[in-house]
Amino acid sequence: MYAEERQSEIAGDVQSRGRVSVTELAARFSVTGETIRRDLEILQHTGRLVRVHGGAIRPDIATVVEESDLAERSETRRDDKQAIAAAAVRLIPVDGGSVLLDAGTTTLALARAIHRDTRLTFITNSLQIGTVLADLPNSTLLLTGGRVRPTTGAAVGADAIDSLSRIRASVGFIGTNGLSVAHGLSTPDADEAATKRAMIAACTTTVVLADSSKLGREDLFSFASLDDIDFVVTDSAIDDKLATELRSHQIEVLTA
Repeated sequence: MYAEERQSEIAGDVQSRGRVSVTELAARFSVTGETIRRDLEILQHTGRLVRVHGGAIRPDIATVVEESDLAERSETRRDDKQAIAAAAVRLIPVDGGSVLLDAGTTTLALARAIHRDTRLTFITNSLQIGTVLADLPNSTLLLTGGRVRPTTGAAVGADAIDSLSRIRASVGFIGTNGLSVAHGLSTPDADEAATKRAMIAACTTTVVLADSSKLGREDLFSFASLDDIDFVVTDSAIDDKLATELRSHQIEVLTA
């Protein structure tokens, strides 16, 4: 097969499916990952797709192409994140339960909103969140371990997933880069997606914290379907149609 033919088929896949991965395409066309990356680069220059970590997505859903760093995200929509945290803190269980907090700036705002006298066991894969929770004198803190991603401050990988497989938390608060009906919860990084998937599996109740800029967005790697979610806590700018669709999946939508 000529390169032009392969690139035409790749572009067709992106158009019909919305996303493709380098690994999948390399296996399908029996070429190297580097060859596929060159194909994607050419197709991006022609406007037929947008490259993301590990693959490519259709331009019309490419709302998040690159992850911003932790410091930048901490300053973005700060008021919304604090309001979401104030609404979400009401879902913290009574003393004696266990709470899992995913890495992220909205979950960090939640950690800062937890009452100092709380008596709970907390689990997190975030050094920043762990530092906040370690100051709660009556609570216990467990860190998952794993490789820390500098971009998000999240510990990910096999060690994190293994530790999560041995716990069952009363409730988990999960962050996401995107939330859509078709693609569920998604993130640009494969390791982070796998770790988030393990977190959701470790929780009896799953609460997604996401400001409205994340809603309707899709990233490369889906880590949960809507059926895996119990609550979504967001700001008041959520689209009414999406809120109705979420509720049709038995998700309780709380607006800050």
